[in-house]
Amino acid sequence: ITYTISGEGHPVLLIHGFGEDGRIWEKIINTLNSDNKIIVVDLPGSSKSTLLHSDNKTIGIEDYAEVIRAILEQENIEKITVIGHSMGGYIALAFAELYPAMLSGLGLFHSTCFADDDKKKETRLKGINFVKDNGALAFLKTSVPPMFAEDFQKESSTVVEDLVDNGRDFTDDAVIQYYTAMMNRKDRSDVLLNITVPVLFIVGEKDQAVPLEQSLKQLHLPARSLIKILPDAAHMGMLEEPGVCIGAIQQFLNIRTETMKVN
Repeated sequence: ITYTISGEGHPVLLIHGFGEDGRIWEKIINTLNSDNKIIVVDLPGSSKSTLLHSDNKTIGIEDYAEVIRAILEQENIEKITVIGHSMGGYIALAFAELYPAMLSGLGLFHSTCFADDDKKKETRLKGINFVKDNGALAFLKTSVPPMFAEDFQKESSTVVEDLVDNGRDFTDDAVIQYYTAMMNRKDRSDVLLNITVPVLFIVGEKDQAVPLEQSLKQLHLPARSLIKILPDAAHMGMLEEPGVCIGAIQQFLNIRTETMKVN
């Protein structure tokens, strides 16, 4: 598993989403690592990280959460803020459920605590079959552009094209494993309901992957949260509105620091 560490201070782990790798956070890292130790992971099967395999069971979101725990153990980190984008948010929630004592803050970046409904599962199954028939790159060429708002696609087409081009690094097995893990994940609304640390929500008003109305249903669950709704962004706020996202994360990390001092 590959990951990078930069900066000094309280540890913050950034987990990328589906069809991405750690490079998705490049515009975020250089600002945050002036006051924090930023760890950016490439999930198994992304970039140079080896895909997980098991002869006994299907790989699930919890297995990726165990990878996160192993990284923290390797680096002797006992307490950390975890921020996840999309699928990375699902992993962050699983980590919060499994290792709550290690958590000082949780960030859901265009993500949701709710499980897939039947319609979403059907869509994912169609995606898996598409990958089997046409390959991972062909699938990402169709699935990545709608992650951005239409205006951004027109005005910043090279950004979208670069993310699609990065999809050349993904194998069919990796894409299928990710989609299967997301499809099979359980509802973790109870994690947000019972969480004792601050929670950051970054929501895209034009998000098709995690629609606004779904995001709104989870915002009231934590006892303490910071909510940032991006009116012009869809599912890729760190690229569509990086400055606003950086500001929201910095504000959240300040809230987390004050909470740690109180506790």
